[in-house]
Amino acid sequence: MVITEDGTALNAHVPNSGWPALVLNADFRPLSYYPLSLWSWQDAIKAVFLERVNIVAQYDKLVHSPSLEMKLPSVVSLKTYVKPSTHPAFTRFNVFLRDKFSCQFCGSRDDLTFDHLLPRSRGGHTVWDNVVAACSPCNLRKGNMTPAEAGMHPSQMPFQPSVQHLHRNGRLFPPNYLHDSWLDYLYWDTELEP
Repeated sequence: MVITEDGTALNAHVPNSGWPALVLNADFRPLSYYPLSLWSWQDAIKAVFLERVNIVAQYDKLVHSPSLEMKLPSVVSLKTYVKPSTHPAFTRFNVFLRDKFSCQFCGSRDDLTFDHLLPRSRGGHTVWDNVVAACSPCNLRKGNMTPAEAGMHPSQMPFQPSVQHLHRNGRLFPPNYLHDSWLDYLYWDTELEP
């Protein structure tokens, strides 16, 4: 967590300069939920002057140049719709997000790594369907064995998630900082409970 000069707490993903802008697609949905699509205030202002975004909401904080004074944007929307990817990238972070940042063998959230169900030394590949989040102790205990040989079975079998699946999981881990001006644009597409 970053604390700005005025005492505002910001999410660790936000640059030290503070005053991040939430970036929405042209349909007013965030480009991504986890990590939340944020730009530094400098990038947001540059995009405004390049006419790539519209300012949707602003902070009370002013910036000055010799010929201009403007409020910093807190929410911007792209002028051109960016089609979201239908298949998420295979990354360590996305494996952890799919598995809700917990070891698939014991449920621990500490010291996560990933484990190949069929070990690489035995022909296993580093792909969605063969990799699960695992804590280091479970990974070491399983070693070069299959889950059946080790007597260790994952709580869910690995699978290739959709972008929507990762977004749903990402909502379970909200950022440390959400500015009030962002709240109207976050999570409005979630299903309401009766």
